[in-house]
Amino acid sequence: MKNNVGLLLAKRAHLTPDLEALVDTASGQRLSCHSLNARCNRTAHALAARGISKGDRVALLTLNCPEFVESFFALAKLGAVVVPLNVRLVADELAYILKDSGARTLIYGEEFRQTVADLHSRSADGTAVTDWIQVESIDGDRDPFAASYHELQAAGDETEPPIAADEQDLLYIMYTSGTTGLPKGVVHTHDTAVWASLSIGLTAEMRFKDRYLLALPAYHVGALTPLTSNVHLGVTTVIMRSFDPQRAWELIEEEAITVMLAVPAMLNFMYQVPDKDRVRRDQLRWIMSGGAPVPVTIMDAYGEMGIEIHEVYGLTECCGPGCLIGPDDAKTRRGSTGKPFFHTEARVVDEHGNDVPPDVPGEVILRGKHIMKEYWNQPEATAETIRDGWLHTGDMATMDVDGFIYIKDRLKDMLISGGENVYPAEIENVILSHDKVREVAVVGQPSARWGEAALAIVVRADESVCDDDILAHCVGKLARFKLPKAVEFIDQIPRNPTGKVLKQQLRERFPGPAPE
Repeated sequence: MKNNVGLLLAKRAHLTPDLEALVDTASGQRLSCHSLNARCNRTAHALAARGISKGDRVALLTLNCPEFVESFFALAKLGAVVVPLNVRLVADELAYILKDSGARTLIYGEEFRQTVADLHSRSADGTAVTDWIQVESIDGDRDPFAASYHELQAAGDETEPPIAADEQDLLYIMYTSGTTGLPKGVVHTHDTAVWASLSIGLTAEMRFKDRYLLALPAYHVGALTPLTSNVHLGVTTVIMRSFDPQRAWELIEEEAITVMLAVPAMLNFMYQVPDKDRVRRDQLRWIMSGGAPVPVTIMDAYGEMGIEIHEVYGLTECCGPGCLIGPDDAKTRRGSTGKPFFHTEARVVDEHGNDVPPDVPGEVILRGKHIMKEYWNQPEATAETIRDGWLHTGDMATMDVDGFIYIKDRLKDMLISGGENVYPAEIENVILSHDKVREVAVVGQPSARWGEAALAIVVRADESVCDDDILAHCVGKLARFKLPKAVEFIDQIPRNPTGKVLKQQLRERFPGPAPE
């Protein structure tokens, strides 16, 4: 059997055809492993008939839905390369990704028709897309330039398509904001995805027939990797179209959820739900949480509710798995993200790449077969990040004498807002395009709601510019989660002799908290 992610579903359908594989909570649709695989095969044949073949990039712009899952596994079988798009990006941002990836097919949900119409109007100068496929509702109309996903799927064949991709072939390109201000495409292969799944299955306390609430967006590695590992392990995936804290508690009871993943901001929103204690949740064993350090207060609050929070550390570049705190250690190693996953190595090193002593801060570096292949079309960035087989994360941490890792801070300027990576350089580039701005530096401030929020620190070129002008300038050029929450004006940005902005000084001068 080839190490192909699409074949994981085919094998699961053969082993446990009647096991419930997918529940779409928005529509009530329930698919067994056999039904899901059959629908994926129909989609694969339909896409192949449109000329999609091995190596072609196909972008997906949908909320969490069965069609995303079907397309992902169908494209994996064909050997095409999935480009999952962040649904919170604006048209300019999406256009860059589509152009950079060379995706010529876009499968999109009806919620994004206005954005897609904008992209379509740009023609070849804006994107490489020539094939538009709309996932329309039953009663919905369709864009004149787009084919119907459901009509295409209905005409497809349920037989297994020829499997065109093997272990080292590309599976997906997932774009993450870059420190240069432009997104970088993280490339994963079928092999790296399968090894990530194996690492999760051998480390996390997962069981056959578990029921997993998928509340993160499917374009995120924290959702796409669980989708794969759930099929691998025989776990039912219960998907939310988009996260709603009240509905999340209701689904925990209604669907007998046993495990789930939520970023700290989501945990905070769920904890604020007033009637959460009325929900039956005794079957819920744990909630994995990552994307940012989990506040101890949140862990304690959930502990009082009888819910274990297992902190996880990972990156898009390692297909998810980095470190995980196990159930036996979560209570005694407060603040630790645990030890490396199975099939994963982790070290904490100094600037010369030497291991630091226990409890001394250094950079976390990771190694394993689930590490990304490269950054798409960025060999220099790849060589800088992967050295001698080790992924340099840019995150500061300590490791104690027993091997438990404690994430402290980030070497890079990245901040995390609501579980989403936000790079200040991207925001700075937008603000600098304002003709009344001379300089700008963006730093993170603590936010009770989002974990962190961006603060823009501006040197005026014209004294007439105000904070509302700066904030309004960013709207439409950046996704909402990247927008700065506030603006401060200063006379000069502090820099070192080589010209590098001294952001630590700015953080100390403007400690926050961010306005909510």
